[in-house]
Amino acid sequence: MGIGLWFNKRIVEPLLQILRRGAEPNQLAFSTALGITLGLFPICGAAVFLCGMAIAALRSRCHAPSVMLANFIATPIELSLVVPFLRFGEALTGGPHFPLNSDALKRVLTGKASQEVLLSIAHALLGWLVATPFILTALYIVLLPVFKILVRKFSSAALSSKKELHSYSEIKLKSYGPATQD
Repeated sequence: MGIGLWFNKRIVEPLLQILRRGAEPNQLAFSTALGITLGLFPICGAAVFLCGMAIAALRSRCHAPSVMLANFIATPIELSLVVPFLRFGEALTGGPHFPLNSDALKRVLTGKASQEVLLSIAHALLGWLVATPFILTALYIVLLPVFKILVRKFSSAALSSKKELHSYSEIKLKSYGPATQD
């Protein structure tokens, strides 16, 4: 499966389904910002549980599919921000600098650095926790006008007055399959 096909199947088509169902731009912007922000949680794998708890707590105030799609999209970014969150947490507390080198990795793997690892995890969590309101607010401000445009363009009310859009897979099937019209 090519990357373009994967991207369309995993990102574009779910986004178009969300937009066609007629959710409010404010709710979509907030939910997407929340999903990305929670998706940046510096402990890998825990972001899904955080998103689930947020969806359960906020209920109708957030759009669950948008939160989960944004969390999925944020995963590569999450991995790249673990070290910056760690360093930010260290700077906030004035704590010791956790070395990220081969000697530190040996100590971690042999169990000789367990206290240092726990302290570094706490620093990364603190860095994320302090940055969270700023990330959430900035994403909401950026995403709100984007979703206003997208909802206007792709909502089911807008599509009823225009020719129906086809998904990437439908177009691909029609171009390779027999020429039949519905």
